[in-house]
Order: sequence, then C-alpha cells, then structure tokens
Amino acid sequence: MAHGPLQQARRVRPALLAPLATRSNALHAGAWWLWALGLAAAASRTRNPLLLALLIGVAGYVVAARRTSSPWARSYGAFVKLGLVIIAIRLLFAMVLGSPVPGTHVLFTLPEVPLPEWARGVRLGGRVTAEGMLFALYDALRLATLLICVGAANALASPARLLKSLPGALYEAGVAVVVAMTFAPNLVADVRRLRAARRLRGRPDRGLRGLFQVGLPVLEGALERSVALAAAMDARGYGRTAAVPPAVRRTTAALTVGGLIGVCLGTYGLLADQGGGFGVPVLALGLAAALAGLWLGGRRSVRSRYRPDRWGVRAWVVAGSGVAVAALLIHLGSLAPAQLNPPTVPLTTPELPLWPAAAVLLGLVPAFVAPRPPEST
Repeated sequence: MAHGPLQQARRVRPALLAPLATRSNALHAGAWWLWALGLAAAASRTRNPLLLALLIGVAGYVVAARRTSSPWARSYGAFVKLGLVIIAIRLLFAMVLGSPVPGTHVLFTLPEVPLPEWARGVRLGGRVTAEGMLFALYDALRLATLLICVGAANALASPARLLKSLPGALYEAGVAVVVAMTFAPNLVADVRRLRAARRLRGRPDRGLRGLFQVGLPVLEGALERSVALAAAMDARGYGRTAAVPPAVRRTTAALTVGGLIGVCLGTYGLLADQGGGFGVPVLALGLAAALAGLWLGGRRSVRSRYRPDRWGVRAWVVAGSGVAVAALLIHLGSLAPAQLNPPTVPLTTPELPLWPAAAVLLGLVPAFVAPRPPEST
C-alpha cells in the first residue's frame, strides 16, 4: 500500500500530457518544417547572442522532447557540431583577413603580409581588435542558429511522410529534395553504426586511419540506398503524367513561376530592415498564385495516396508557434532595433530584452502539444 499514491500519480500524469504518437495521430511533417523555418526567420532578424542562444535552447529542448529513435532523428548533434565549426572558421577568417568593423581595443597583432596594389582593401594579418572579433562572433552565431534550426526540422520530420504530403505538381522535384535531405541523417547513422562495429572488433575508429577505413563503406552504403530508392520508385510507376491541354500547362507555369517570384520578393521584404510595408501584400499574392499553380499542376499527376497524413489541430498549433515567433521578432525588431542588434562599436554588454525573449519562448509549444514519441526499449 506504500506505493499506492505513487502508482496513482503515474496513472494521472499521462492524462495531462500529449497523447502517445501513433501512425494515425502522428504530427504532419510540414508542421515541423514550418515551426523550424519560423525559428530560423526569427534568428535572421537578430544578432543578439543571448536571443540566439535562447533560440538554440528552444530548438534543442523540443528535439530532445519529441524526437523518435529513427535514423534521421540522430542527425541533430551533427548539425550542432557543424554550427560550432562555422563559428570557428568565421573567427579564424576575421582574425587573419580582418573585419569591416573598426576597433580601438587591440587584442594582439599578427605579422602582416604586404599585398600588391591591385589587392587594395584586403589584408593578411595585422591588428586584431575586440570589436572586430565580437562582430564576427555575432554573425557566425546567427548563421549557426539558422543551421541548427534546419537540423531540428531534419531530426523531427520524417522525410518519407514529407514526400507523401507534397503536392502532385512538385512530386518529381520533391523526390530529389527528400533524397538530398535524407543523405546527411543517413550518413550520420552509418558512421555511428560502422564506428560501433569497429570498436567491437577492437579496431581504431578515430584519427585519420579510422576516417579512411570508415569513409568508403559509408559512401558505398549511401550509393546502394540511392540505387534501391530509384529502383523502388521506378517499379511503382513514379513519373507518370496525364495529358493536359496546352493552355493549362502555360497557365500553370505562369502562376507557379510568378508566385514563387512573389514569395521570394515578399520574404526579402519581411527579412530586410526596410521593406515591411510591401513585404506582406507581395508575399500574400505570391502564395496565392503559387498555390493556384500547384493546384492546376496537380492535374498532371496520376499517382494515388495511401492513408494521407492529416493536418489536425496540433499541427496548426505547432506551425503557428513557429510563425508567431518569426512575426513577433520582425515586429519587435522594427520597434526597438537596438535590442535585437546590439552594437559592437563601442563595446557594450548585450542584454536580454524581455518581450523578444518571451516571443522566442513561444517556440516551446511543440514540446507540450505534439504527440509524444513511443519510448524506445
């Protein structure tokens, strides 16, 4: 009887959490990508290292709470490591090639290599200032945050389910995109599997020798998967198209191309410092034209869908949380740009603004709303 209250608490706790993920209620893969792209758009609007670190923490927490044991779910760590490599390379370039930001606090001086007259404006070596290195660190951290947000989408969204949900007009191109997206996660999974096998056999798995002995089987496995995927797609008749009138084809092409151009211009207007006035209407018109083109283009596809994924309420909430983070950061950036982009000249300590930080925390909603992955045994 001593364990009675504890057992009752364990029965009550799952009722308060999100349901366990099954094939019927699994979250739509597009919702994960919209959530991650919203976080990435928010990261592109700020150079505040505290906000960028908060975005990385939000993405990492959601991945830790909702990723499965599938091979692509293990690729998040590789994206984080790649982000650290980007930061190191950016700082190295700023140290050797200089920075566009002038500074007065000299950290150290490297031997400067004299360059010819035609290379004016470029230097090798010389003074390394704290302002220049700090500016390079902020820029590199923003790029690393964008990459980590994309890595979060790769770790949470199933590529196969994403391919199944693509419109018929984009299916052929979507196959190539999905194969390209699955290459990195499967590559990471193959490297881990082969390194574990080599450790069990008592062979070295680190260093240059281990890299050469693991690299060839990994590339061979990637090639075999690509060939098997192509053969399976060909056997199932992918690529078949239905005959449509020439006027419909021309209208589809015009709507799709014009809509994509409008989406690009509208997105640029939203992400740029100046252009928020025309960004929203141009983006809305571009999306409407692109959706109309995709609907017309889907008439050429003769494929059928088996048990299509449903876009339910939870998918709307997850996607809306990412879009809300991006929209709030864009709006707050126009009201108080100094909080989102702290200056490096003169040197100032970055502060964590209250309202932008609260907007970023909205990205934690999927960790409590999305269906819980089944526990691995």
